Amino acid sequence: MDEDNVRQLISTQRKYFLSGDTLNTETRKKNLRKLYKAIKNHINEITDALHADLGKSPEESYMCEIGLVFREIRFMLKHIDRYSAKKFVMPDISSFPSVNYTRKMPYGVTLIMSPWNYPFLLTMEPLVDAIASGNTVFIKPSAYSPATGNLIKKILEDTFDAELVAVITGGRTENQFLLKQNFDHIFFTGSQAVGKVVMKNAAEHLTPVTLELGGKSPAIVDSTAKIRLAAKRIVFGKFVNCGQTCVAPDYVLCHESIKESFLKEVRYQIEKLYGKDPLSSPQYGKIINEKHFNRLETLLNGTEIYHGGRQNEEKLQIEPTVLTNVSFKDPVMQEEIFGPILPVLTYKNIDNVISILNQRKRPLALYIFTEDRALANKVVKRCRFGGSCINDTIVHVASSNLPFGGMGESGMGTYHGKAGFDAFSHEKSIVDSISAFDIPLRYPPYSSFMGKLVKMVLH
Repeated sequence: MDEDNVRQLISTQRKYFLSGDTLNTETRKKNLRKLYKAIKNHINEITDALHADLGKSPEESYMCEIGLVFREIRFMLKHIDRYSAKKFVMPDISSFPSVNYTRKMPYGVTLIMSPWNYPFLLTMEPLVDAIASGNTVFIKPSAYSPATGNLIKKILEDTFDAELVAVITGGRTENQFLLKQNFDHIFFTGSQAVGKVVMKNAAEHLTPVTLELGGKSPAIVDSTAKIRLAAKRIVFGKFVNCGQTCVAPDYVLCHESIKESFLKEVRYQIEKLYGKDPLSSPQYGKIINEKHFNRLETLLNGTEIYHGGRQNEEKLQIEPTVLTNVSFKDPVMQEEIFGPILPVLTYKNIDNVISILNQRKRPLALYIFTEDRALANKVVKRCRFGGSCINDTIVHVASSNLPFGGMGESGMGTYHGKAGFDAFSHEKSIVDSISAFDIPLRYPPYSSFMGKLVKMVLH
């Protein structure tokens, strides 16, 4: 689709949005039910596409992608009416007598640009939020996950008219001309580098953005932690989807007193979850493409491998790999790994850890394993990050009741559940003044008595 066609389609969507049809909550619910049914009818095709792009098993595809979209749809169907209703507030003395309230208004024609690592979930979940809040939507899937992107296009085009939902596939060229258009909101999930490009282009039209980016999310393992549980949950969070998860523990900061026991337990848990030969496990996926495989291979150069390290270049696989004797100066610590490589660093003092983390770029997530509640609260309170788990990893992203998003370098804005509804809405404030009588206090000419009265009222 060329740029002229995109402009025409934006015009068509804007005309439809301005007709007011999407403001009707029953219309929104009808469209969400249609989406639910369409996904349900294509589950096998979706799992096949995710396997083709990322080597995901059907179980992982449902647990980490399809099922979470179903959950978001059910949540929105339950709450749309309440989120869309007027919210009455007490009138201030300055607007008395009046009825004051707020109401959520959809932005209008929105653009969702999704990534390749969870190509179904991270396309469909923001789409659910956009439809629930009453917008029309352009979808731009990643070119790096073509099987899933093409299937998404087929499903959505069979389900909705283009005046409500349009899908544009392609690569960098399509991204560039989409970003030149005047959308009412842009929702982007991806890298920090591309996030800057999105924000720069959006600024040309003063378009609001939601940016879901990434970063080097640390996992701290305190000396009081339950080591087996910590290792198991870190291994799961790190190596699901071959480490290609924006909230995966990027590296571990382990108290030096438990380093050896923790490393042994990590090795045990890797073998328990993926067997002694993970590269042949049906539960273990692959790297998205050769470019990222080569990048990860380069990060392993010159490192001390404690466990793993074997590769299958033909299948684009690197087995779960644990590194030791790593410092913050090493190449593997200079960028988000986004792959199945887990550096393990040690520390002595938690205050030093907090200081170091707060001097680094703000990560999307932070994980702390400890039985010391005061220490956990101290870390969560003082460190800067998007979201966190105490004694767990990544599960905070699976709740519609918790807002999800980053801060600073890891993003701006949140979504999931109510936060997702809010992300695609503007909150309008309304003062409905009573016209039966008019208080003269605010009008000139002002007497000294009126001046004193105003000061008394507003002081």
